[in-house]
Amino acid sequence: MIVHLIDGTYELFRHFYGLRRFHKTDPPFGAVAGVLNMIAKMIEDDATHIGVATDHVIESFRNDLWPGYKTGAGIEPALRAQFHPLEDALDAMGVVVWPMVEFEADDALAAAAHQAAKDKRVEKVCIWTPDKDLAQCVIGDRVVQIDRRKDEIRNEAGVIAKFGVAPEFIPDYLALVGDAADGYPGIKGLGAKTAASLINRQGHIEDFPAETLSPDNRSLALLFKDLATLRTDIPLFKRVDALRWKQPTPSFASVAKKIDAPRLAARVEKLSTGLA
Repeated sequence: MIVHLIDGTYELFRHFYGLRRFHKTDPPFGAVAGVLNMIAKMIEDDATHIGVATDHVIESFRNDLWPGYKTGAGIEPALRAQFHPLEDALDAMGVVVWPMVEFEADDALAAAAHQAAKDKRVEKVCIWTPDKDLAQCVIGDRVVQIDRRKDEIRNEAGVIAKFGVAPEFIPDYLALVGDAADGYPGIKGLGAKTAASLINRQGHIEDFPAETLSPDNRSLALLFKDLATLRTDIPLFKRVDALRWKQPTPSFASVAKKIDAPRLAARVEKLSTGLA
């Protein structure tokens, strides 16, 4: 059994801006249709267990911890208008979807990977996102990160090659170097190579000798590490069997028509008939 966990927010952004290369105006639900067609292709390629995490809203509990943390400001209205329709369409397609409010989609992916990896029947967990913070979830060759943008599959050796540290140290690494996409700056004067060297010599930030960072920088680093640490204790499902794709709901044909993807309904119906 292979479990596929998809960053729905990232895929929505990817398809939205990908479509702009070919259209003078934004198709109202073009990105939604793109994500659903992508998942249909995965099912055609024998994916059986799929979960999609989305940011129902961009803000999360982390905005209360750090005032500069990312918000939904600046998201184009045509893209934002497809957030909730994507969740509804996935649900109608019969795909498990986790719309996150207090937490982020990345937290849901981490929690789902953590839970799925506990099941001995699961051979591999694939996390489909390029986000750096998800690298902390990688375990050997069993839990891997798939970056469509670079067409890379990163196992533990791949994470070490990219960042210079093992997956368990990714929150420490991001705390020191910062993450511009998430809106925290890291510790001034510490670049990627220096941060990796410190971590490899001294371990987690909590274990750094007192003289390594000033008291203020140590406090900041620990705060940023908290921001970078994904929450794995979110109760998303009890058994991995809940992620098995079975069939669309009766409303899916009308949903496919609404998003201007009429052929998708027949494509998905054919897939569900093949499961019978």
